[in-house]
Amino acid sequence: MPWGRYCVRAASLAAFLGLWQFLTARRVNLWVRFEQLPTVVQVGREFGTRLTGGPYWQDLGDSLVRIVTGFALAAVLGVTVGTAIARSRVARDILGPVLEVLRPIPAIALVPVAILLFPTNEQGIVFITFAAAFFPIMVSTRHAVRALTPVWEEAVLTMGGSRWRVLAQVVLPGALPGILGGLSVGIGVSWICVISAEMISGEYGVGYRTWQDYTVVDYPGVLVGMATIGVLGWITSAAVELLGRRVTRWLPRTASGDRDRAGYRTPGAPRRAVRADPAPPQPEPEPASRKVHP
Repeated sequence: MPWGRYCVRAASLAAFLGLWQFLTARRVNLWVRFEQLPTVVQVGREFGTRLTGGPYWQDLGDSLVRIVTGFALAAVLGVTVGTAIARSRVARDILGPVLEVLRPIPAIALVPVAILLFPTNEQGIVFITFAAAFFPIMVSTRHAVRALTPVWEEAVLTMGGSRWRVLAQVVLPGALPGILGGLSVGIGVSWICVISAEMISGEYGVGYRTWQDYTVVDYPGVLVGMATIGVLGWITSAAVELLGRRVTRWLPRTASGDRDRAGYRTPGAPRRAVRADPAPPQPEPEPASRKVHP
């Protein structure tokens, strides 16, 4: 990405923080009240204080362990179940009705069920994180596998390939872009639900600490927790997308690096000279001896 785009993104973030500082420092009270919201300076000071303390890093580590554990389980089972439902009529008839009934239920609504099922809060929070990421991954995998053209599978079977070879070398690689889209959505939903679960039944974690700050009216601490959640969510989503680009290197790309996938030229990219097609040859003039005079 050109440096100009990095500068634009940094300027956008700086403008947002500057507007926040101006509205809160001036205590602007219009339709939205900024008089009680902490300023950027106060939040930054609180953030620096917490970085030097042990509880902040302990909460950070606990939330990351819960996210990684629940998301990893959801990724494995979501891809497996989604592929089975898309490929097998038996799996579709047995698992499909149950999953379609459970899918509309918000994962955070499963907190009472998790408390009853699991002996510890830690296991219950991991279960809620798993449930939040499982359904987006499963649905994306199911649609991606169903969208594959049957010509590829028939070609492998015609050449003597087995069903497992079709699955490993045709189905999963062909559905990989759709699967990665589900993983990207699942990691974002996981953060939403794990923070909510930590606020309700957790003992440690970023969500638990943010709720405790709210109960003691520590609003700079609340915004530090919100900023931490946003940064962690952005880092994990970027890691999933980076992994997706690494494992899909074999996919066809655009011919020039200065164009996006839609074929449009990226602003700021250098223009390339286009070689004009040669003019079609002109027919030679007919000799004078062959001309027919009236």
